Amino acid sequence: MAGHSKWKNIRIRKGKQDALRGNTFTKLAREITVAAKAGGGDPGMNPRLRVAVEKAKAASLPKDNIERAIKKGTGELEGGNYEEIVYEGVGPGGTGIILQCYSENRNRTVSEVRNAFNKNGGSMADNGAVSWQFKYVGQIQFNTEGLDEDEITMAALEAGAEDVTNDGDTFNIITAMADLHKVNDGLIAAGYQSAEASLTYLATNKANPSEDEMRKLLKLLDALEELDDVQDTFINVEIPEELYEEA
Repeated sequence: MAGHSKWKNIRIRKGKQDALRGNTFTKLAREITVAAKAGGGDPGMNPRLRVAVEKAKAASLPKDNIERAIKKGTGELEGGNYEEIVYEGVGPGGTGIILQCYSENRNRTVSEVRNAFNKNGGSMADNGAVSWQFKYVGQIQFNTEGLDEDEITMAALEAGAEDVTNDGDTFNIITAMADLHKVNDGLIAAGYQSAEASLTYLATNKANPSEDEMRKLLKLLDALEELDDVQDTFINVEIPEELYEEA
């Protein structure tokens, strides 16, 4: 599965947006805070912050929330003392799972993550036990509607992208980690405005669980996504859309 977890995006499109809205706003603000803490509070000088702010605006996060999150990251307001942690785990059917977490309390976070795995047919794994099945890359996503695949592919490659894939709804522009913002800026200059640009775990070794195992996997992913400290979830399996509709 390329990029941010497709299961989450489909569920939002299918009517769970209101239920997820508060949780989503919290995570968007947290990403802004972490980005500002890492690279400063000026989006023009901090590409990671620029992407985080653009993503937050696209999701309708209020301007005051964005400004407050930046100030927490720069130390102008209290809070925002987050640690970035990556956890690995195995889900039903041997599915590889990588979690990106922002935590103010590592002990609490790991306890909650382990509990979610254990209660839903999975288990946490040691560092490296799962990540070898993924490649950490830059990914820029565009909605396919109204775009010509040959033209955007040419523009992406000229800007320095490594690959372009089409999953039907989305063009995924793959870049080296260091080239993400350069390629995104090149595409903007060519007249293309991305839906999202981020660093992501791209599966290079796919699992092949049964349908029943995928249904169990969806329950596990829901449990993990509900945890406040889990920022992003990545898996190495393609789940048929009809299984999302059942869940």
